Amino acid sequence: MRELSFNVREENLSQLASQRFDVLVIGGGVTGVGVALDAVSRGYSVALVEKKDFASGTSSKSTKLVHGGIRYLPNFDFSLVHEALVERGLLLQNASYLVKPIEFVLPMYKGDRHPVGMPFTTPKGIGLGQILNIGLTMYDSMAGRRGTGWHRHLKRAGVIKRAPALVTEGLEDGFTYYDAQTNDARLTVMLMRTASQYGATIANYCELTSFTKNKHDKIDGAILHDKIGDRDIAVHARHVINATGIFADSVEEMTGVEPQVTVEPSKGVHLVLSREDLKIGDAAIVLPETEDKRILFIVPWGSRVIYGTTDTGSGDIEHPRVMQDEITYLLKYLNRYLNVHLTEDNIVSTYAGYRPLVKPRRTNMSTAKLSRSHSVIESSSGLVSIVGGKLTTYRRMAQDTVDILSKRDNVKPVHPTVNLPLLGGAGWPRVKQEVEQRGRALGLSAETIAHLGNSYGTEANVILNYVEQDAANGTLLISDLPYIRAEVLYGCQYEMALTPTDILSRRTSITLEDRQRGLGILDEIAEIMSSEHSWPSAIRQQFNDEYREEIEGQLATEKGLQPAR
Repeated sequence: MRELSFNVREENLSQLASQRFDVLVIGGGVTGVGVALDAVSRGYSVALVEKKDFASGTSSKSTKLVHGGIRYLPNFDFSLVHEALVERGLLLQNASYLVKPIEFVLPMYKGDRHPVGMPFTTPKGIGLGQILNIGLTMYDSMAGRRGTGWHRHLKRAGVIKRAPALVTEGLEDGFTYYDAQTNDARLTVMLMRTASQYGATIANYCELTSFTKNKHDKIDGAILHDKIGDRDIAVHARHVINATGIFADSVEEMTGVEPQVTVEPSKGVHLVLSREDLKIGDAAIVLPETEDKRILFIVPWGSRVIYGTTDTGSGDIEHPRVMQDEITYLLKYLNRYLNVHLTEDNIVSTYAGYRPLVKPRRTNMSTAKLSRSHSVIESSSGLVSIVGGKLTTYRRMAQDTVDILSKRDNVKPVHPTVNLPLLGGAGWPRVKQEVEQRGRALGLSAETIAHLGNSYGTEANVILNYVEQDAANGTLLISDLPYIRAEVLYGCQYEMALTPTDILSRRTSITLEDRQRGLGILDEIAEIMSSEHSWPSAIRQQFNDEYREEIEGQLATEKGLQPAR
C-alpha cells in the first residue's frame, strides 16, 4: 500500500517540477480529488494540488449526507434529484464501509403550510400530506434499483415511536423515508488516497500563484507555491482543471479572461450537540417547517448529533464562522419541535461552510433559490472549470469534466469510476469480520472497532498493526470518543497529514465531537506528529498557535465577542 507521508510529499513536489503531466487539477476538495481519480483511472498522468489541506473547505462542512435532496422536488428540479439519487446508489456500492443508509422521520403538525420548504401551499393545508406522499413516491422511484428503502406513511404513534424527542402537541402523522450518511472529510481523503494508488501525483499546502501559457496564448501549466517549504514550483500539463469550488471564478480571473459564470457562495451553519441531550434514536429527523421555508435536519452522528443547516449570503469565505444570530435561529426551531430545552451551553461545537452555487453573470437571485446543479466550462484560455454541484454528485461532476478532456483528445469517453471501489472498499464485507476479531483481541472497545471499520474499511487492518506493535497506540485520545493514537500515526504516514489541524479536523472529527474542540489534546497530537515529521520546536509551536487561534476565534465569534475575520 503506497504511503503518503511527508517524505512522499517531497518526492511528489520533485515530480511536479520535473515531469509534464496530461492533467493538472487545482483544488483538493471532493470535486478535485474526484476529477483526479476519474482522469488517472482513464490512463491520464495526473497531478493534483491543494492550497491548504484536503477537504479543508466546503468538503468537510456539509450535513454529512449523501442524498438526492428532497427539498429540490418542490422546485421541480427533477433532473438534479435523479442524478443525485443515482450517485447515492453508486457510493453505497463503491464505499459501503463509509456510506450507510439512514432512516429519516418527517413529522406533520396541525397548521403546517410549507413542509420541507414547499414554495406553495393549499387552502388550510388540506391535502399537503397527499402531495408529500406523491413527492416521496417520485423520490423513491427515481432511485430505481439503487434505492435504499421505500418511504411509508406513519400514523401519529409511529412517528412518536421512531422520534420520541418530538413535541407531541399538534402532531398529526408523518412519513419515513431513506437516504444515506457519510463522513465528508474522510470520503474526500479516501478518494485522494485512491487516486494516489492509481498513480496520481498529489500535494497539499501547495498554492496556485499564476498560470503559464504557450506561444498560442493557451494555458500549459501553473506556478505553485509550496507553503511548507516556502518555494515556487513550475508544473506543466496539457490540460488544467479548475476545481476550486467557491474560489472557481477568482481562479478563472487569473487567466486574464473574464469568467463566464459567478460562483455565489451560500453559507450553511451547523450545530453539533450531544445525542444524549436530544434523546433521539437512530433515525434522523426533518423539522417540518420554518418561517423562511428552510429545511432543517437533525442527524445522529455517533454519540453526537449534527443539526442544520442555514442558507445565507456570503461573508469571509476564507474563514467561515458561525455567528450568534445563526445559533439563535437554529436553537429556536430545535426547541420548538423537540421536547427538550437546549441553550448555547448544550452546544458541543459549531461549523460553517460555503456552498459553491452557480449564478449566471448579470442575474439577480438569492442564494436560497440558486440551483445545486453543476457546469463544466471551457475558457478561451484553455482552462476547464467545474463549478456548482454538491457532495453527493462529485463523481458525476468529475466524469463530466474528464469527458471534456476525452473530447479534446479525440478519445472515446470511458467511465471506470461507475464501478470502481474506493480504497478500503474492495472485499470489505469479508474483511470486516477479521477487523472485528483482531480489534477485540487487542482489547479495543466495540465503539472504536466500529469507528475504525466505518472510517477506513480494509485499511483498518493497517491501523491495528500499529496497536499490535505497541499497545500504547490503542489508547483513546479522548475518553468519550472512539479515536486512538494509532490513527495519528496512520494519518502522518498514509494520508499526508502535516499539521495538528489536519488530524483533529479532517483525518478525525475530534474538532467537531470534542467539547474542548481538540484543545485538550493538542500538545499530545503535536508531540506524536513532531516525532513523525522531525519538526523543529519552532514549527511545532507555530502549528499549535495556529490551531488555538482558529478555535478561540470561532468561540469568540459564536458568543458575539468579535466580528468574523
